[in-house]
Amino acid sequence: MGITVLYLFIFAFASIFKRSNRPGKAKKQYRYAVLYPAYKEDKVILSSVSTFLKQDYPSALFDVVVISDQMTDETNEQLKQAGATVLKANYKDSSKAKALQLAMNSLDENKYDVVVIMDGDNLVDPDFLERINNQYDAGCIAIQGHRMAKNRNTSTALLDAVSEEMNNSIFRKGHVRLGFSSALIGSGMAFQYQWFKKNIFKASTAGEDKELEALLLKQRIHIEYLEDANVYDEKIPKDAAFYNQRRRWLAANYGILTQALPELPKALFSGNWDYCDKIFQWMMLPRIILLGAIGFFALLVTLYDWTLSIKWWSLLLFLIITLCIAVPRYLVNKDLARAIIKIPKLGILMFLNLFRLRGVNKKFIHTDHSNH
Repeated sequence: MGITVLYLFIFAFASIFKRSNRPGKAKKQYRYAVLYPAYKEDKVILSSVSTFLKQDYPSALFDVVVISDQMTDETNEQLKQAGATVLKANYKDSSKAKALQLAMNSLDENKYDVVVIMDGDNLVDPDFLERINNQYDAGCIAIQGHRMAKNRNTSTALLDAVSEEMNNSIFRKGHVRLGFSSALIGSGMAFQYQWFKKNIFKASTAGEDKELEALLLKQRIHIEYLEDANVYDEKIPKDAAFYNQRRRWLAANYGILTQALPELPKALFSGNWDYCDKIFQWMMLPRIILLGAIGFFALLVTLYDWTLSIKWWSLLLFLIITLCIAVPRYLVNKDLARAIIKIPKLGILMFLNLFRLRGVNKKFIHTDHSNH
């Protein structure tokens, strides 16, 4: 637990420093295929697509492609009228990986240079593609944008937003600052088209982003984090949805860990430190469970012998300071102070999820979205 807290602190602390090597203006404008895998996303997909089509980037150089899975004909027609290409899903069992594979089988590979992956509820700023283009032109073939909350309307949604930004600080911004690859997050991602087409067919689980991450790092391809390319993602407003979503995420995390762990010795001996770092990340307990576990042992040891508990209370304080460093200032307000009392409940839900992971990584668990 001490090693994990120290690891989190190092990257959280690194994230507070400004970046010096920002990419300049691109010399070339590349062609983009923007993919929206959309499973029953009738409530939000039209708004997301319409927003993306307003990019400050030549419209002739990007196509928005919606992979429509169990959406109504009315929604599909509205998407076409808005200017999107609609591909109707023709597979039996729904999954994001299958949707992306369908798109790769359907599109003309000679037409595009870069593929961008979005979720059905994602919104972006008008300069999103331009910023991606600048980074891609600088030589990066795998880029993760800055995903952040588009809603903080409940305590659960607010804590979800805080968790996302902690991940951005520690596993993306802090990592890139110290020369490591950014973690992927499932949307707001961009890849060289040919690399993506070759590798997406190797993804077979509900954690396709983690599978892509492993493939990139094994191939020693650096994943860049573009903190000013904002992607607005709907946060979970209800506890039940939070429970199901985190169960899927935990299953994906430990599913990829079982595949990657036997490769750790090879990564160590070959000096692939990016991949070693990623495997260690996948081994760590979720922060909310780590927080609860350290607090539990601190109380337990205090009851036995308070002098022995000093190290546990010190570790708990160190972890809290680390997490505070990782939270951006715009999220620190009275609403967050009120939401903190809900952390124990969400921690218990996360802990219970550890016992309900069997088979989840092969299932598609949909998170329902509403139009905020």
